[in-house]
Amino acid sequence: MTPWTITVPCYLGRGDGRLGVETVGVSWVTALPGVRLNQSQGILTGREMPAVTIHDHWPEYAMEAAGLGLFMISAAAVTAAFEYPHSPLHDLVTNPVLRRILIGLAMGLTAISLIYSPGGKRSGAHLNPAVTVTFFRLGKITGGDALCYVGAQFIGGTAGLWLSAQFLGLAIAHPAVNYVVTVPGPDGTAIAFAAEVIISFGLMLVVLVVSNRPSLNRWTGVFAGVLVATYIAVEAPLSGMSMNPARTFASAVPANLWTDYWLYLTAPVIGMLLAAECYVQTHGIQRVLCAKLHHHNNARCIFRCHYMA
Repeated sequence: MTPWTITVPCYLGRGDGRLGVETVGVSWVTALPGVRLNQSQGILTGREMPAVTIHDHWPEYAMEAAGLGLFMISAAAVTAAFEYPHSPLHDLVTNPVLRRILIGLAMGLTAISLIYSPGGKRSGAHLNPAVTVTFFRLGKITGGDALCYVGAQFIGGTAGLWLSAQFLGLAIAHPAVNYVVTVPGPDGTAIAFAAEVIISFGLMLVVLVVSNRPSLNRWTGVFAGVLVATYIAVEAPLSGMSMNPARTFASAVPANLWTDYWLYLTAPVIGMLLAAECYVQTHGIQRVLCAKLHHHNNARCIFRCHYMA
């Protein structure tokens, strides 16, 4: 028996809604009291998932790292272009609200581009530990893959911002940009926490509703990008609009600014897990088909996938 001891509750099964616990990094499960789960009975997944190694899925991990890295590069470049006082765009667009709207549009387009990129189509374009944890909770990704996805996201996001700093220099370090950190706004920590929970809930609920409808799945990236753009334009003054523990971590490292980091580590996960539970209660676990945001493509799928069942 494996020496691992980390177990996390997650949905397992062919849509029967039964709840079990998976040990991270291995293929066996232990049932909760009163529930028998047996892999030989075929109730683990929509299609049986053999044990895999990092070598099998490393391309997807690398794509997750690269995806969030590119997102952070875009965030740094766009924010510096509009907010750095010596930037021509800052002088051209004098209204701060309009600048924030334009930044939101740019980042929404960035998100859409990454989701529909070859790497996004293959990895599923989570680009966010909260998204990955939620799909693990829903039983769509194995513990080992989830762990590697989260690690890759933190590494990729941090590397992307470090690379941005090498090119942007004084612009990204200026207080008006400050490595695009996310910190609570003037309304305080409680409002920022609530805002992060709400926007994370909204994003995950939309992703689940749209991505699990075969007729709409191809548009999941567009829905997600529109929400990113809207959230930056409307919600950013409250919390900085993170929704992503790895994104906030990537900015906090070079800025050495960890103000209320616990908020950005917990609120997105709480919001997305709540959205997942609401979706399961209203639609059923059998309606969670896959962990890919965009499945209308021919890229391989490493998840517990009902699209391929």
